[in-house]
Amino acid sequence: MEVGAEGFAQHLPRLRRRILRAAFVALDVEFTGLHSTSVQNNEPSLFDSPAERYGKARHSVQRFTLVQLGLAIFSKENSNKYVVHSYNFFLFPSTLGIKDVEFTLSASSIQFLSHYGFDYNKFLKDGIPYMNEVQEKILRQHLLAGTWKVCSTNNADRDVLKKAIAEVTTWIGAAKEEDTMVLQDLSGYHMIEVQLVLRQALENVWTEPLGDKKVMVKKVSPEHRQLLENSSYDRCQKKLILLSARGFTNLFQILVKVKKPLVGHNMLMDLMHLHDKFYRPLPESYEEFKRNIHNLFPVIIDTKTVTKSLQKKCLFPRVSSLVEAYAVLCSSNLNPKGPPCPVIALASGCSRYAEKKFPHEAGYDAFLCGSVLLMSAHLLLCRSTDGAAEAEPSFSQYLAMLAEHVNKVNFIRGGVSSINFSGEDSPCRHPPALVVHVRGWPGLTEGQIYQEFKARCCFDVRRLSKNQFILLSNKYKQVRHVLRDYRHHPHLRVSVYRHWRHSPSVNCLLQISGIVALWSLLAFMLGGTRSC
Repeated sequence: MEVGAEGFAQHLPRLRRRILRAAFVALDVEFTGLHSTSVQNNEPSLFDSPAERYGKARHSVQRFTLVQLGLAIFSKENSNKYVVHSYNFFLFPSTLGIKDVEFTLSASSIQFLSHYGFDYNKFLKDGIPYMNEVQEKILRQHLLAGTWKVCSTNNADRDVLKKAIAEVTTWIGAAKEEDTMVLQDLSGYHMIEVQLVLRQALENVWTEPLGDKKVMVKKVSPEHRQLLENSSYDRCQKKLILLSARGFTNLFQILVKVKKPLVGHNMLMDLMHLHDKFYRPLPESYEEFKRNIHNLFPVIIDTKTVTKSLQKKCLFPRVSSLVEAYAVLCSSNLNPKGPPCPVIALASGCSRYAEKKFPHEAGYDAFLCGSVLLMSAHLLLCRSTDGAAEAEPSFSQYLAMLAEHVNKVNFIRGGVSSINFSGEDSPCRHPPALVVHVRGWPGLTEGQIYQEFKARCCFDVRRLSKNQFILLSNKYKQVRHVLRDYRHHPHLRVSVYRHWRHSPSVNCLLQISGIVALWSLLAFMLGGTRSC
């Protein structure tokens, strides 16, 4: 089901009820870009610590925005069956009463989403507004002070406002009290802005939204106007304007309040965008970010970490994407003896996902994500009980099977395998680093070293000294091949990195220690000579 700004308010109460009844919620987010190139060396690297990677990703999150958020709400029925309501929310930053939001588009990301059929018109024209706590505070102050405005430099927007004001001022001179007229073709914030401007300029008019992009204007006496302003039915009350401007943030706050398990796939960037766009601007501190996310969502499960574990524990083939993981779990007979997997049924209105694949559509990926979680947990449960699992396991039993993966989010190409949002990050086991010593090839750069080895394997490169470079890979096979192939290279000598032997700081310390020892020996010898 696709939801835009036009129908979001009507869907919100139903969404809240479904989330309250849910066993868990799966999420996926699409962005206008992934890795910002505005800063040098901002690409992920195997050399990155979690804090360094967070700093790089934080810069990217601040530059890019969300275009679509998918939510799949999994509700367990009486039998071993889960009904899924899957939603696509088109999002666009709020432009009411706050500083105009700037964001960047990555050409490759836009082209990628376009290839998979993303509708940019829905993003631009019907995107649901949102704001974080800092932006909401500023808007609240503007509303109280009466200094609100719509951030728009669009001539078409100004023309809409001028046309509406001209129509009302022409009509009101001849109109009698209780006469009405209807303004047509108003959408988004035009509905609010036109009403607020007319009420501010004319004390003898009243306005009411009629829906379907229409606003009714009524001529009233000042006394009647005062009564209407104090009515709880006034759609232009400040709290209702704020509610409208918060948009999708209202749904985010429901998710935070109910504390249902939140499921994603490779979800670090998703969580960073959730924090930055709907909660607060991302803090500089990596540890503060972890604490904030854990407070917002105490139970997070990344299906990437789950499927990586399955590859070690079960006869599960190596997969590189969520779609591949889902296909393997659906088609392979990985557990022939155990009870059947839970039935996963798409609710009416979401059935198109059962008929056709929609990769990289956020709602579809969220559905796949939750399905992979249930099938993986069921497989682990059957393996742990040797096929003697109950015919209808509870979701709490599935969660128990996934306990080691809870709050551990996959860390792509770095110093740890996952980020632990409820504890310390554990280092992962990588192949040994290699050191390249350059002979007779002056002026060699990191980029040239990378290009030299690129044809054989994928290494991250960092300069160690003037003539030495460190290579890191996450594939043992690649390390062995390079050590073998470069054994007799005329200019590049490759060996396994030894900290005590190759580290510049250790070498410097050894040199200083040698000098101190030499001077001490000389002083001892000279002192002994004088005493003789």
